[in-house]
Amino acid sequence: MSVVPKRVVVIGGGIAGLVGAVDCAKVGISVTVVESRESFGGAVAAAEVAGLRVDVGAESFATRGGSVAELVEQLGISDRVVRPNRAGAWLHIAKPGMAARTVPLPKAGLLGIPMNPLADDVRRVIGWRGALRAYLDRVRPPLTIGAEHNLGTLVRKRMGAAVHDLLVAPVTSGVYSAMPEDLDVDRAAPGLNSALTRTGALSLAVADLRENAPAGAAVGGFDGGMTVLVDALLAELEHWASTLITGVAVSAISREPFDIDADGDGVGLGDAGLPRMSERPADPRATPAPWYVALTDGRVLEADLVLIATPEQQARNLLADVGPALRDLPAAGDDAGDPVLPAPIELATIVLDEPALDAAPRGSGLLVAPGSTLRAKALTHATAKWAWLAERAHEQGEHRHVIRLSFGRQGDADATSELSDDELLAVALADASAMLGVELDPASVRGFHRVSWTGTQPTAARGQRERSGIIREAVAEVPDLAVTGAWLSGTGLASVVPDAHAAAARLRHQALQL
Repeated sequence: MSVVPKRVVVIGGGIAGLVGAVDCAKVGISVTVVESRESFGGAVAAAEVAGLRVDVGAESFATRGGSVAELVEQLGISDRVVRPNRAGAWLHIAKPGMAARTVPLPKAGLLGIPMNPLADDVRRVIGWRGALRAYLDRVRPPLTIGAEHNLGTLVRKRMGAAVHDLLVAPVTSGVYSAMPEDLDVDRAAPGLNSALTRTGALSLAVADLRENAPAGAAVGGFDGGMTVLVDALLAELEHWASTLITGVAVSAISREPFDIDADGDGVGLGDAGLPRMSERPADPRATPAPWYVALTDGRVLEADLVLIATPEQQARNLLADVGPALRDLPAAGDDAGDPVLPAPIELATIVLDEPALDAAPRGSGLLVAPGSTLRAKALTHATAKWAWLAERAHEQGEHRHVIRLSFGRQGDADATSELSDDELLAVALADASAMLGVELDPASVRGFHRVSWTGTQPTAARGQRERSGIIREAVAEVPDLAVTGAWLSGTGLASVVPDAHAAAARLRHQALQL
C-alpha cells in the first residue's frame, strides 16, 4: 500500500520560507510555497541598473555560527562564496555647527568599542579628550562593574560620550538600524559582559573577545550577488517537485472549510475582503482536521502542516484567525520601556561613470554619525567592496562604479518616502559627494534604482528575545503550525537560517505523527 505524502503550505517565499520549505521537501513532505510578490527571496533581492545586476536588498551574510556556510555547502554553491575588500569603512561626521570631517573607522574594536582608546585611528575620531576619558575605563575599580544589559548605558558609563556618539552609535545604526541604548549587550555582543567581569575594563574585554574570535572575515557574499542563494534554494525545491506560487497572497487560514460562493466558482469574500469561514471551534487544537489556506485569487489549498514565514504584520493577521490565544501576542512598542520601533529603510543605488572613484577614496564605504546634517546613514561603494561586481562594471565602462546609499534611522523622521525619484537622486548625489570627497556630476549617472524595505526589530533589541519566546510558546500550542522569519529571529541570514531550520524541524517531527 502506497503512503500519501504529508502536505505543507509555506506562506512567504523569503529566505526563511525557502529554507523551511527545502527542509520539509527533503524528507518527502509535499511542499507548496505561496509568495505575494512576483519573485522569491524577500529582502534578498536584485535589480538590473544600467545593464548591471546588483543587490538591492541584503548584500552579504554574517559568517558567525556557521549555519549559512553549512546551508551553502549543502546547496553546492560554496565555490560562489566571496569575501569583501578588506580596505575597511570610513566614518563621516557632519553635526550642525561643526566642520564636517571624514576619517577611517578604527578596525580594532567591537561594534565600534575600541580595543585601545589611545590608538591613533581612535584619537583621530574622538580627539585626545575623548581618548583620555575612554582610557579611564582601564583604571576604574573593578567593583563598579556590573552586568549591564543596555549597550548604550554600558559604553557611556565605561568610556564616555565621545566613544558612544562617534564610534558605537554609527556602527549600531549601520548594522542594526538602532541606537546603542536600544540594544541588549548579551545579544549584540555575546560574551562581552563576562569578559568585562574577567578583565576589569571594557576595552580589555573587547581585546579578549577579538583574540579568541575564529579567524576569517566576518561577512561573505556571492559572486553574482546574494540572489545566487535564492536561485539555489528554488532549484532544490524544483528538484523535489514542489509547487511554487507567486503574485498571490494568503488571506486567511483555518481548521474549518471556507464557505463557497453560491455559484460555486470560488471562496466567498466578506465585507473585509477576507474569506468567510464556517463557524470555527473554540479550540483549534481539539480538531485534527487539515488546514485550509485561502488565497486572494479565490483558491483554497488544503494541507496537513502550515509554516508561516511572512513579515510581521501579515503573520500576526494570519495567527489571529487561528484562535483567541494568538490574537494578542506582544509586539515591539507595547511596553513604555521598549526601544523605538524600527524605521523603514530606503536604498538608493546609483551606477555612474566617475574616474575619481577609481582609487576608492573611502574604502568600501562609509557610516554616518547620528545627528548628521546629511540624510543618508550609510554609503557602500559596491564596486570597491566586491571584486566580482567591479569586473562586471568595468566591462561596460573603464570608470563605471556602483554606489548604494541607505536612508532611515531608528527614531528619526522619514527622510525620503515623499521624494520623487529625481529628488531622491539629487539628495543621494549630494550626500555621496560630501561623504566621498568627490563632487559627483549628475551627468555621470548611468542608472538609478530605489527600493523601500520594512524595518525589522533587530535580534539584539532589548526585549526582543522575550517577545519572541512568548510568541513561539503560544504557536507551539497549536499542532501542525510553525512560524519563522526575521521579525522573530532578528535580521540577517545568520539569525534567519537557523530559525527556519528549527521551525521546519518542528513540522517534520509532527508530520511523522500524523
